[in-house]
Amino acid sequence: MLDTKYKNDILTIKLKGEIDHNSASSLRTAIDSQINALRPKILELDFSGVGFMDSSGIGLIMGRYRSMGLIGGKIKVINVPENIGRIISLSGISALGVLK
Repeated sequence: MLDTKYKNDILTIKLKGEIDHNSASSLRTAIDSQINALRPKILELDFSGVGFMDSSGIGLIMGRYRSMGLIGGKIKVINVPENIGRIISLSGISALGVLK
């Protein structure tokens, strides 16, 4: 479901497959455990491997935005396919400056 890389205080998590109600819970748990263990300055969520996302993906991003803020870090959402980008734009998340 995801690949992780940690280097220079940047935790990059490459998401794969579909992000929906069924998968979001396990993704949240896995990502949060990495955040808590490593306490990165930047969390990059790489969406290049995501083919489908519903509103659960928006919740996933928003929750990690909050988690990173609590430890003084930032989040970047990177490599977003066009169809996922539309969902993110409609949600208003792009106003937070996380979309790269």
